Amino acid sequence: MSRPRQFDDEEVVRAARDQFWSHGYDRTSIDDLSAVTGLGRGSLYGAFGDKHALFLQALDSYNSDAIGAWRSALRGPGPALPQLERFLRDVSQAISRDVERRGCMMARSATELAAVDKTVAERIAATVRGMHSELSDCLARAQEEGSLDAEADPDGLASLLLAVLRGLEALGRAGAAAEVVIGAAEQALALLPRVSTNEPAPDRLEDRSPA
Repeated sequence: MSRPRQFDDEEVVRAARDQFWSHGYDRTSIDDLSAVTGLGRGSLYGAFGDKHALFLQALDSYNSDAIGAWRSALRGPGPALPQLERFLRDVSQAISRDVERRGCMMARSATELAAVDKTVAERIAATVRGMHSELSDCLARAQEEGSLDAEADPDGLASLLLAVLRGLEALGRAGAAAEVVIGAAEQALALLPRVSTNEPAPDRLEDRSPA
């Protein structure tokens, strides 16, 4: 009869995720994972397989949380455009406050592994598609609400914003000043094809020139 596990799988995966996120895949050893999880090699291998299998679970956990955060931010109650603006500003400010320059685990994993690890590349590509979809859906809602130009391409705008967001991440990891990161986000928002809500003031009778 097998003994019941004396640990929480999710807590172990979160601990491993932090280790991989901070140090990368190649610079993380099984001994490192054992130290941060409190589990011996045998328990780690028995519960999660090898280092690569545990890394995939950690990456899946990160990606799931990331998509959940995007969905929550972009699908909340209220008008879509203010949600989108708040989201980009929150991301840019979070990046500018990341003094450790840990950045995004998905981006770090893509740089380190995507070119040589098909499984990692597929997981990251699926997450990027999900992020693009959330942006596109939010932009389409803004069009339906009349705050964005109805002739604009929401998929194309989503691609632009996604490229900006990933670029902000790269700027942050490179140590760019906060005003550079935040300023780039503001410029991206300024490029959105908004519908003006300012109606021209009607002519007043006394302002008209006599015929």
